[in-house]
Amino acid sequence: MSTPHPMDSILIRRLKFAFEQVQTSDLVWSRSCPNFSIFINALGVHVPHFERFLVAVLREIRGDLANPQLVKDVQAIIGQEAYHAFNFESWTRRLNAHYLRLPEIDAHAKNYFVRALETGSRKFKVGFVAGYETFTFLAGMIILDRYDQYMRDADPTLRALWVWHQVEEVEHGAVAFDVYKTCYGEHEWYRRQMVLLAFVHIVWETFKCYAEMIRVEGYYRKPWQAIKAWLFFARFGFDLGYAALPVLSASYHPRAHPLCNEQQNEIALAWRSWIAAGADAHHLSNENVAQMLAAYEGSFAAKTLTV
Repeated sequence: MSTPHPMDSILIRRLKFAFEQVQTSDLVWSRSCPNFSIFINALGVHVPHFERFLVAVLREIRGDLANPQLVKDVQAIIGQEAYHAFNFESWTRRLNAHYLRLPEIDAHAKNYFVRALETGSRKFKVGFVAGYETFTFLAGMIILDRYDQYMRDADPTLRALWVWHQVEEVEHGAVAFDVYKTCYGEHEWYRRQMVLLAFVHIVWETFKCYAEMIRVEGYYRKPWQAIKAWLFFARFGFDLGYAALPVLSASYHPRAHPLCNEQQNEIALAWRSWIAAGADAHHLSNENVAQMLAAYEGSFAAKTLTV
């Protein structure tokens, strides 16, 4: 029995997480892979500023789109990203209180997108959104595929946040691309330039936050720990960049990316089914994960028998 493509349905799930229940000692929230939790915390600092930028750009452009399905998809991605931004801003406030230099980095990241929105050309804004969204959906696929390695033993609230975010980034992973192709499809080289610019921007913003976080966590007092942390950063950055190589093809479309097809990630499939059945998406304990996987496997087996 085949499964639908992960980009077939874009659902707005109106979640607001309670991060005050996360203890300061749990800011490095993955015990399976502490370096991952620091990396993803660092990545997430500038993410809500991009998401606010995306929402503003797509609101500007949606009136020029003639395809009703694309307009519907744009409305859906705006809804998803608005909730992402709200929650990541809340989490960043927790991080800013602990990492002393982070507020300045955060403010600079925000100002970049404020200026880009005010002064960037329409083509730049649409192109940068499309380029950046390339990496959010690819990171979603990579992280979900490495769930056991990265999040098997982790804080339930932060694990719930990132599973939700990554699932939805994959769901709307083609929308910004389709908007760009509709508006500027003949400018293929410009799209590639925006992909490269977005990659450099993501890596640089993450690098600045990551360096501050491992400093505060005391990694530099243990040289081998610091080396391993930077090796993790380099490996993940390489994997993300390597996964983006197919994006540079003139015939590329996100739905046809080798990482994104009908053979979906089991965690993503089980999570969607579990949430659709009414489960609380704000908390994802080990028991919850076991329950949702068991429920999905039972449902899948039952459907297979009826085919």
